[in-house]
Amino acid sequence: MELNPLEQALHAARALVMADLAAADVAEADIVSLVEDAVTHRRWWVEQWPEGAEYVAGLVAQDVQDALLERYGRWPLCPACSPEDEPHALEVEPELGPDPHWVCTKAAVAVAPVGALAEVLRR
Repeated sequence: MELNPLEQALHAARALVMADLAAADVAEADIVSLVEDAVTHRRWWVEQWPEGAEYVAGLVAQDVQDALLERYGRWPLCPACSPEDEPHALEVEPELGPDPHWVCTKAAVAVAPVGALAEVLRR
């Protein structure tokens, strides 16, 4: 059975965020539940605004980041700045747009596309 485009966007968003969580070794069961909650919430959102499907990955990443901040602390921590600097989280940019990236606003640098943190964290 082929998924409709909205479900494809939601599944892709889930996969990208899960890849980033796994790259940071934080993809535990309770955190995966946060991803599922975010996807469920965004399913309703994208059903109301189908043209926003290309924005879902960034929104799910932001939702998970917000939920993690409330429960566990900042995520993902910036790998681009010096270890001597105050630890700070990356942000998703654009906030509402296609092709979301993790960005360090302190250094004004794009660190990695959402879903590709493993490439940066393995260095």
